[in-house]
Amino acid sequence: MGDSADSSDRRGPAGRSAGAGHDLDAAIAGGDAVPARAPLDRDRIVAAALTYVDAHGLAGLTMRRLGDRLGVEAMSLYRYVPGKEDLLDAVVEALLDVLERDPDVLVAPTDGWQDFLQRLAHGIRRAALAHPKAFPLVASRPPEAPWLRPPLRSLVWVERFLVALTDEGFDAGSAVAAYRSFTSFLLGHLLLEVAGHGADVGPLDVVDDGSVADEGLADYPAVAALRSELSQDHAALEFEDALESLLDRLTLLRAEG
Repeated sequence: MGDSADSSDRRGPAGRSAGAGHDLDAAIAGGDAVPARAPLDRDRIVAAALTYVDAHGLAGLTMRRLGDRLGVEAMSLYRYVPGKEDLLDAVVEALLDVLERDPDVLVAPTDGWQDFLQRLAHGIRRAALAHPKAFPLVASRPPEAPWLRPPLRSLVWVERFLVALTDEGFDAGSAVAAYRSFTSFLLGHLLLEVAGHGADVGPLDVVDDGSVADEGLADYPAVAALRSELSQDHAALEFEDALESLLDRLTLLRAEG
């Protein structure tokens, strides 16, 4: 059983080396050493998929290309991921799993709920900026439940969020409203930001890259005059300012609750 599984990973049909484009049997017969490879498993496949998307974008990801990247036939991948849809869901999980390893992100408040949400928001932004071309999947893939909202779409993190806020004085309705406001703020801001980093986010993928010719602005003198200012990147400051405003609104919501 083990030999058969290993063979399927090492060789394609008729002894052709998977993804390498040459005859593995002939190479072995000729005395060439077989290159050692790391064992294939689900984590390695998902990591390779995320790396591929980081480099090439979502549109080009196929099981065949992923197999080529890993040095195996595409069919070998189906032992670990049932199909591309499952693979994309796993990429989303891997992208958000970085929150668990981020030393600045807390699982519960230690210095108030505002500090807790600031840390969480910046952790999600760091995840988005680390993988801008994959981040739109966080918005487009179906969540674990229809009432979960991206980007905070993990049941584990939603539980932590709601418990944190109710423990800090929010009533149930205010905690849910805060969750909705927090996720809406993050998703809107971060999708716009990753679009500026080359992510394909559909209708949002029209962010000006500064390449508009001067003559194209002839009928828009105010835009032309302020073009330099409009093209400046203040994403980090805008994120911080918007987050502060959101926290101020949530403070009022908590008091009213």
